[in-house]
Amino acid sequence: MSDLQTLFTQAQADVKTLSERPDNQTLLQLYALFKQASEGDAHGERPGVMDFINRAKFDAWEKLKGMSADAAMQGYVDVVKGLLEA
Repeated sequence: MSDLQTLFTQAQADVKTLSERPDNQTLLQLYALFKQASEGDAHGERPGVMDFINRAKFDAWEKLKGMSADAAMQGYVDVVKGLLEA
């Protein structure tokens, strides 16, 4: 396991210890970075117009198309680190 993978795994645990729930934009960012790091580019059918939450999640993930798994992991780690320091 690479150092980055270890940091990514730790960040996933750390985010659950936050005293305050991050705002929706930050949650979407974390979701998208996690999906990009673990599954690569967005795939599957885009949720329908009435499925607001899942559609927003899919769109956030789709915006990261082409980002490498390592870059997505680093982004996730950086966002969580910022939340922990806030």
